[in-house]
Amino acid sequence: MKKVIAIAAMAIVGFSAKAQNASSTATQTVNLNLSNAIELTFTGNNSATGATVNLAFNTVNDYANGVESATQELKVRSNKKFGVTVKTSGASFTYTGTTTPAPVMPVSVLGLKVIANGTGGTIASPFSTTAYTAMSNTAANLISNGVNGGNQTFSVKYEAEPGFAYPAGTYTTDVVYTATQL
Repeated sequence: MKKVIAIAAMAIVGFSAKAQNASSTATQTVNLNLSNAIELTFTGNNSATGATVNLAFNTVNDYANGVESATQELKVRSNKKFGVTVKTSGASFTYTGTTTPAPVMPVSVLGLKVIANGTGGTIASPFSTTAYTAMSNTAANLISNGVNGGNQTFSVKYEAEPGFAYPAGTYTTDVVYTATQL
């Protein structure tokens, strides 16, 4: 009789244990549809259009030695390696003043020097951290093989040396930076 009670007790325990093990699952697939993305901005205003750089020539020494700008920092955010090129918007500065006919100043009087490079890439020749390179309206490689990331910065300075050949007035050009994924 003891055996029958023990078997009956085991059957009840086994039955109630199986009832407690009920379960159900559901599965869902999640796809991340990533696109290639790149952005180039000036850090001073977090915009693709940097603040105007004014180089004032007030003394004879400014004309003789040139005038240097403050440091301009740019930031690249890219999910792939990238390169940066630089050029001016035209072959000559646009003149605003009273001289007629308008003088023609080539953009080559404006030089660019890389002050800092935090892109993980290399500074492309002929640009360097030690000397100014004359600007041109033809795109030139500035940074090669920049590493993907969200805060890849580089800094530049401008120097203008127009000499004494040009009359008073405002001479304007746009410097255009282009970041391209590799």
